[in-house]
Amino acid sequence: MAQIQERERRIPELRKSIHPTGPGHFGVAERGILALVNPERLRKILSRMLDENEFLGPHGIRSISKFHEKHPYVLHVNGQEFRVDYLPDESDNGMFGGNSNWRGPVWMPVNIMLLRALQQYYLYYGDNFKIECPTGSGNLMNLFEVSKEISDRLISTYIRDEKGKRPVYGGSEKFQTDPNWRDYILFYEYYHGDNGAGLGASHQTGWSGVVAKLIELYGLVDPEKLLKVGKKAGFVKGTDNAGKQKK
Repeated sequence: MAQIQERERRIPELRKSIHPTGPGHFGVAERGILALVNPERLRKILSRMLDENEFLGPHGIRSISKFHEKHPYVLHVNGQEFRVDYLPDESDNGMFGGNSNWRGPVWMPVNIMLLRALQQYYLYYGDNFKIECPTGSGNLMNLFEVSKEISDRLISTYIRDEKGKRPVYGGSEKFQTDPNWRDYILFYEYYHGDNGAGLGASHQTGWSGVVAKLIELYGLVDPEKLLKVGKKAGFVKGTDNAGKQKK
């Protein structure tokens, strides 16, 4: 805290943007908060992040806004043009070494960090902070509900749609229809920002496999109990195979 106060003294404009904290600024259940983003900035950030024409894709949060599909960022240096377009799949040029597939695809680790942040904010705000999700829909959600909406979109990458196809396998007929392959899920490095098709390394289980924890987490957590008593006691007790409640 002393370091933060010293930083505020040296850079007074920080005080206007960081979240107020300490006595007089406690949230639900008298919880404190230490965050760089105050409520006004958080609302502005989320209004863009939850816009389906920008960051919110059908299968998670994109790494760059879809806005740049028609409005690329262009920079001219020494007679050369450098540009960043929205690219929902693989990079189309060798800029930044060629392996720069961050201009549109959905990356699971980034989404997980966003979900964690939303849950932390929910523990502080509860139902006192709601926002449209998706932006412009008129549908107001608290931040736990927003996190679950994003989680559901991530999970939908692997679930068969109304045509019986999994978005993760895109146009691969063998993985979509062959009974010897269709139920063996591959966890890719990143995913197409518009249709969820798996891209890059196909055995990136170490981070994309975390989707299994999302299914478990949102299946067990009681948001009202979580808000009231905190993270450890917010989980609904499971049952064993005999239907008895686990202790």
